[in-house]
Amino acid sequence: MKQYIVDAFTDKPFTGNPAAVCIMDSWPSESSMMNLAMENNLSETAFIVKEKEGYRLRWFTPGTEVELCGHATLASAFVILNHYEPKSDIVQFNTLSGILTVKRKDNLYEMDFPMYDLHEIPVTDEMEAAFGIRPKRAVLGLDLICIFETEEQVRSMSPKQELLKSIEGRIQNATASGEKYDCVSRSFAPKLFVAEDPVCGSAHCQIADFWATELNKSVIDAYQASKRGGYLHCEIKENRRIAISGAATLVAISEVITKL
Repeated sequence: MKQYIVDAFTDKPFTGNPAAVCIMDSWPSESSMMNLAMENNLSETAFIVKEKEGYRLRWFTPGTEVELCGHATLASAFVILNHYEPKSDIVQFNTLSGILTVKRKDNLYEMDFPMYDLHEIPVTDEMEAAFGIRPKRAVLGLDLICIFETEEQVRSMSPKQELLKSIEGRIQNATASGEKYDCVSRSFAPKLFVAEDPVCGSAHCQIADFWATELNKSVIDAYQASKRGGYLHCEIKENRRIAISGAATLVAISEVITKL
């Protein structure tokens, strides 16, 4: 079985967010996919099987299957459009979040993603203890988003992983408005066995939505300020959809020799 390692939301190897992309003829057991995801120990491993129309796509962290992942979808589209259907500029994936379409536009890949309703919740002492800095606001959608006063607070924080696990929300995102970008953020998911996700595309379904409202803009240029770093171009669309675009680069192609 072919496995590709692709760095997403970057055009430079060893930056952005690495994802493993596995192309298969049929589905192995869930336990086998979970074992390979743990073996890879990346924030996401994507598994793809060709269907009559498009491809079925599933995502696994080292701890569980998830219902939406941005960077591994971008990486999957990069693999399909460059190694399996190079004459095409569009690919459809059937996922737990419905049909996701990715279009190649010059050197970027534009993903059509859903958005999620956000509602403001009280800032708690537990949030302050976990992040080491008290957020000025907090909103909850698919994930928890904590909004901070400054970009420097987001860049310099060292969250306490065990305390993050106790906070409501699957993934805890820290964000602030930025100087060079509309917003900067970091993403932590200890409940999914991911201490810090280098660049989280699905989180920006919510982060970009929040800042689009705050800044009264429909286009948000975002930077994820992890150690690896990555860039996301986000555009709010009609019908509660968002286009998230980014670059990708291939790092490795390997053969998984153990039968799944």
